[in-house]
Amino acid sequence: MIAVNNLGMQFGKRVLFQDVNLKFTPGNCYGIIGANGAGKSTLMKILSGELSPTHGNVTLGPGERLSVLEQDHFKHDDDRVIDTVLKGHTVLWDIMQEKDALYAKPDFSDEDGIRASELEEKFAELEGWNAESEAAALLSGLGIKEDKHYMLMRDLSGNEKVRVLLAKALFGNPDNLLLDEPTNDLDLETVAWLEDYLSKFENTVLVVSHDRHFLDSVSTHTLDIDYNKVQVFAGNYSYWYQSSQLALRQQQQANKKAEEKRKELLEFIQRFSANVAKSKQTTSRKKMLEKLNVEEIQPSSRRYPGIIFTPLREPGNKILEVKGLTASVDGEILFKDINFQIEKDDKVAFLSHDPRAMTALFEIICGKRKPDAGTFEWGQTITTAYLPLDNSEFFNTDMNLVDWLCQFSDDSSEIYLKGFLGKMLFSGEEVLKQASVLSGGEKMRCMIARMMLKNANTMVLDSPTNHLDLESIQAFNNTLQNFKGNLLLSSHDHEFIQTVCNRIIELTPNGIIDKMMDYDDYITDPRVAEARERLYKN
Repeated sequence: MIAVNNLGMQFGKRVLFQDVNLKFTPGNCYGIIGANGAGKSTLMKILSGELSPTHGNVTLGPGERLSVLEQDHFKHDDDRVIDTVLKGHTVLWDIMQEKDALYAKPDFSDEDGIRASELEEKFAELEGWNAESEAAALLSGLGIKEDKHYMLMRDLSGNEKVRVLLAKALFGNPDNLLLDEPTNDLDLETVAWLEDYLSKFENTVLVVSHDRHFLDSVSTHTLDIDYNKVQVFAGNYSYWYQSSQLALRQQQQANKKAEEKRKELLEFIQRFSANVAKSKQTTSRKKMLEKLNVEEIQPSSRRYPGIIFTPLREPGNKILEVKGLTASVDGEILFKDINFQIEKDDKVAFLSHDPRAMTALFEIICGKRKPDAGTFEWGQTITTAYLPLDNSEFFNTDMNLVDWLCQFSDDSSEIYLKGFLGKMLFSGEEVLKQASVLSGGEKMRCMIARMMLKNANTMVLDSPTNHLDLESIQAFNNTLQNFKGNLLLSSHDHEFIQTVCNRIIELTPNGIIDKMMDYDDYITDPRVAEARERLYKN
């Protein structure tokens, strides 16, 4: 349990939130949302004790332990992987260290024996004999193979370190768990494992994430930071989003009769309850739906970008044909001798255990890289727009945003270009910012504006939600659902793939799996599981 009393935080004259009085209780997961800069990470730092609030205080239940997902990926470089996880339970780790030091003494005394006995008793109470096997199970669940459990952290890759730090946070069943962007650098399978783990977690969880499917799967409540307030609503992110949009529509129709409004609200809650009842949440969490109240939610102050893709011409029947394509990196095969044909109206999600495979394929078909073997051919009516995984080469310039965007436009008028930048939430003096100083999210919005100018009928998107906030992801998602053209994309965003794509192609070193189905069906189809096991085993 975490209690927050009269909490307030401001930097100079800027107030993030004030007069916050909340209690976070066991058995619940609170998904924290808010616009960039609203104070999500700041709130997490205050709750963890890393940052002191301007006023107010935070208290834990008596004797409770709090665990936090660390952001410093180099802190444990000199530790073994398994030891890094064990350090997540500081009390147990300290007992283990003191116990080992005592037994290693050459002059072990009677007094040492008494102390060792006390430590052994505490060690047993904390189930210390199972600690290493529990840590190993967490690591394996998060995709860290057993042969790496006793390596030094410094010898792991960046995304492997992220997984170890996540295992460290989960280790020892903490009473209170704070997770800031836990799905970063995780593949879809590992995110699904974490969703399942947290949906069964019986203690208190607070999580910040830009992954909507993850928030919907694990959250019983939504903690919204807006209007300098922190408010808790029963229900997950989708409930909050749909409710906020409904509140906005009703505000715009202020003359609506009260009874009609009440009826619409009740119908909405019934529809939402029916949908959520089908989710993986536990029965006890479903009971929270009984407390849903749309009337508590007011229209959000957040701004959503205006993402609109308008193809200049309709694609013909021939879109893309790939024959015998092979690609490798430093002698390691990413995919070999693959063949497929993209048909009209296909919206295809490409998957692989190795994300380099999707990037290699997209670079090849967009003319940015040569294959090891094979050919590809676009149809004559096809125009493409490509969103690369790495966009850094586009921003090595001191041009302002208007001049930057002008490079990709047939119309060079300032008013026209400012209109596109405005749709991407760049207004006033912001359009004169230098391209080289933009944040990751700002760069992605500029790249989307660039794509909008192309008016292409086929889009190739490599991890399109990277660096975007929830509002931009939601707007992007909504637009692609209605896009009148073809899509080829890769993403770690479950919701993005599920709601946009109608076909899945999985790349392996030994061939492809190609299915006309949505993502939820794909990951539960036993035939797909058999094919994956066969292709990845060879």
